[in-house]
Amino acid sequence: MAARDERDPTAGQNHTNAERKSDRELVITRIFDAPARLVFEAWTRPALFMQWWAPKSMGVPLLSCEMDVRIGGTYRVVFGRDLSESAAFVGRYLDVVPNTRLVWTNEESDDGAVTTVTFEEKGSRTLLTLHELYPTKEALDEALAGMEEGMPEQFAQLDELLLTLATRASGA
Repeated sequence: MAARDERDPTAGQNHTNAERKSDRELVITRIFDAPARLVFEAWTRPALFMQWWAPKSMGVPLLSCEMDVRIGGTYRVVFGRDLSESAAFVGRYLDVVPNTRLVWTNEESDDGAVTTVTFEEKGSRTLLTLHELYPTKEALDEALAGMEEGMPEQFAQLDELLLTLATRASGA
């Protein structure tokens, strides 16, 4: 994912921007056209999370999603074609500030990052900042290989879901 310049003629659109801050740190930002409470709900309600997290182009759907979104609570997200050929993301929440901040561990391997997501309301929009701190440079290098295509698609799917949620919330 290449960082975008605000002078980009398409900068008015919601692009996913990524910047490697150090050998072990990655920061991704994205503006969403929805209030922070809706964006936060999409990250913390399993039924909503399952609608956008897995990039559809990869053809590997989420099979289940369990989230106990509180400090010390755990999550388990299982994806795959079926349960016999599945993989899981697991971890625990280190910090939860409703509509503002989530921090969790990624414990599916020793190379898992600590992820911090902040939700900053900007009028009717939300600036989402995702910060990942990996244990090693190699772990970040490996993670980046899978993120480059997947994350922009995930966020585009989240855009679609948020549009639906915002329309329902406004009663339109």
